[in-house]
Amino acid sequence: MSLINKMQITFPSRSVNEGFARVSTASFISQLDPTLEEISDIKTIVSEAVTNSIVHGYADREGEIIISVYIYDNRRVRITVKDRGVGIPDIKKAMEACFTTGSEDRAGMGFTIMQTFSDKLKVRSVQNRGTIVTMEKILCPRP
Repeated sequence: MSLINKMQITFPSRSVNEGFARVSTASFISQLDPTLEEISDIKTIVSEAVTNSIVHGYADREGEIIISVYIYDNRRVRITVKDRGVGIPDIKKAMEACFTTGSEDRAGMGFTIMQTFSDKLKVRSVQNRGTIVTMEKILCPRP
């Protein structure tokens, strides 16, 4: 597996930037000529990861979110979303469907959605240091 291309963007943890993150990542991946479903899946997982950083990682302050996207020769895409927020004290618990540390209007489905639309999901977190969510998606072969 060889790296073909990569990009990284950094932006403030403001809700208005979630759409920017989603579209920027999808635009970068468009060089692989993904299907509409694949683009939709990628937009969804990026949206969920960035929203988690904004709502939970930086609940009480503004910080930076860093997205890195790597494209490999086998049509594998790896996306990392990193924050330096409060971290997740219990990753296993946080990944349970319907669990949330947010307000009652939060569904607690972010990680479940990321797992559903990714081929691989890894979460690393240290309290008061931040969280890194790594997602991989393998795009269908193209003729």
